[in-house]
Amino acid sequence: MHGAIFLIELGGLILALGLLGRFAGRYGFSPIPLYLLAGLAFGHGGLLPLGASEEFVAQASEIGVVLLLLMLGLEYTAADLVGNLRKQYPAGIVDFVLNALPGAAAALLMGWGPVAAVVLAGVTWISSSGVIAKVLGDLGRVGNRETPVILSVLVFEDLAMAVYLPLLTALLSGLSIAAGSVTLGVALAVAGFVLFAAVRYGRVISRFVSSDDPEKLLLVVLGLTLLVAGIAQQLQVSAAVGAFLVGIALSGEVAEGAHAVLVPLRDLFAAVFFVFFGLNTNPESIPPVIVPALILAVLTAITKIATGYWAAKRARIGEKGRWRAGGALVARGEFSIVIAGLAISSGVEPRLGALATAYVLLLVIIGPLTARYTEPVARRLFGGGETPAAPAEGGAGTDASAAAGSKP
Repeated sequence: MHGAIFLIELGGLILALGLLGRFAGRYGFSPIPLYLLAGLAFGHGGLLPLGASEEFVAQASEIGVVLLLLMLGLEYTAADLVGNLRKQYPAGIVDFVLNALPGAAAALLMGWGPVAAVVLAGVTWISSSGVIAKVLGDLGRVGNRETPVILSVLVFEDLAMAVYLPLLTALLSGLSIAAGSVTLGVALAVAGFVLFAAVRYGRVISRFVSSDDPEKLLLVVLGLTLLVAGIAQQLQVSAAVGAFLVGIALSGEVAEGAHAVLVPLRDLFAAVFFVFFGLNTNPESIPPVIVPALILAVLTAITKIATGYWAAKRARIGEKGRWRAGGALVARGEFSIVIAGLAISSGVEPRLGALATAYVLLLVIIGPLTARYTEPVARRLFGGGETPAAPAEGGAGTDASAAAGSKP
């Protein structure tokens, strides 16, 4: 009987997601907000809570994040990643200043103390790579000239998490400076090793994975990705970073073939990820913190748009691309929830979890909308046509990073 209920729940959930996705496609907007609302309806405190399939959905959601970042990584080479990071590290610093400080200030103003300030700074700082990857695909912008700039900011944030999460864990658990330093050192070493392997031995990895049989290619790529993501997470490095680096390590025909066979899996598990986010949100916990969450969401949406605009302008992207880059970065998601979860389990501040949940829920719904409409709204408000991109050094008429739109 339990097995039958599991199949009924899971089948009904996937059918509902398919119908919601069809509805969103008919009216030309991203289905992500609808997936999240479906999660609220099926979660604890919702209209029809799931029971038998909840554990499966939780595991499938982790695979969804991994596949989203793998597919994003397949679009770019290791050389693209390193080059963009070298160019855009100032944007990463601006991103931290503009978006982490409002969260820290809010926690201090509410009297939650310095540890809670560090936690909320992380919640407001980190954009959702999973949501943004899905939105870029839905809007057909993966090959746009501003997309490498967006990815550079996201990768900078994800790699920064390799420093932030071990540091936060040590802070929350009250570890000594020596113990915290060891945890941080291990995390940095793992992230550096994976990045080095992707850059130095990418061709070898591609030859190892390569296969003319789509079934074998699917199994090898998926297995390798999950293995690397799991090891990375076990060593306190983001699973998303591990999956992304596996993607950039693959190039040429292997990347193209992997992309073709993995698209259906990505779409399925990504939808489940967004539903799971909603499942873990009790609707009753949102109203008491909705006002401060809304204020913080509006403020940091503006600062994220400013971050993307500045980064794209620095990369000599045209006016429209600058606004698109800013709007795409607004969504928060998986990392913010992980950070808030660490704080809740340590008992730092009871209200922090509800505020973080409401904040992320607002921005994960608003994010796909800002990604789509920031540029046309800005054009109406400020007028004018497209500002031509400035010539790149060496006389090229386009930004050098524009070549990173797809793998050779």
